[in-house]
Amino acid sequence: METGLPVIEVSHVTTRFGQAVVHDDVSLSIEQGEVFAIAGGNGCGKSTLLREIIGLLTPSAGTIRLFGVDSRQLEESDGRPIHRRFGVMFQHGALFSSLTLAENVAVPLREHADVSPRLIRDIVAVKIAMVGLPPDSAAKFPSELSGGMRRRAALARAIVMDPELLLLDEPTTGLDPMIAAGFDDLVLSLKSQLGLTVLMVTHDLDSLWRIANRVAVLGHGKVLGIGTMQELSQSDDPAIHEYVHGPRGRAAKAQAAWNDRRREA
Repeated sequence: METGLPVIEVSHVTTRFGQAVVHDDVSLSIEQGEVFAIAGGNGCGKSTLLREIIGLLTPSAGTIRLFGVDSRQLEESDGRPIHRRFGVMFQHGALFSSLTLAENVAVPLREHADVSPRLIRDIVAVKIAMVGLPPDSAAKFPSELSGGMRRRAALARAIVMDPELLLLDEPTTGLDPMIAAGFDDLVLSLKSQLGLTVLMVTHDLDSLWRIANRVAVLGHGKVLGIGTMQELSQSDDPAIHEYVHGPRGRAAKAQAAWNDRRREA
């Protein structure tokens, strides 16, 4: 893992919607080459923080930097080069229903890259193959795809510009456990092939144990703890303990241990 400036740096962020406080002095940093997860229960502000990181929302106070650039500049003309350095997969895929899979994947290229239609077709075909989708799926519409295929299509769109940073919003929510595990493996494979840094927002404990290098647990508007899942499992914080050691957490930890034994066999 290379050293230097963090890929993402969140410093003392506070977020308010009216009287509701979503974030209260939240700070964290994400280093190049790691899979970093933001976790916590429903309503803890995970997805809101992701939207602030990519410049779709502005925090009430504090700063967020991507590649050293303030996220508030991302909607300005001088923020456009930064957009090309990250790809986003939104919750449930967020594909355009009126476009085919290939047309969905091509959207960022058509909007941000000055390349020929033939080259767009070639790049899209490569990305569709990289996420494990068959070539004949390219002509299908989202309604004709399974849930797992829609997520893979959205992932292909997120990597079509060859980003350095990949952001995933609840990528495995609602998927069958076996399909979700396959998606986790795909993320690790793409990280290795493309040299990605990955930020994942999730409450999927299986994913946290399986692929995250470090995890930040949000709760009550604050960062309750940051560390590996093993480190967090030893935390004295009651909220972290309940999150990690509840029935789902115990099952996910046992599954992760079983996976480790299989890899070592």
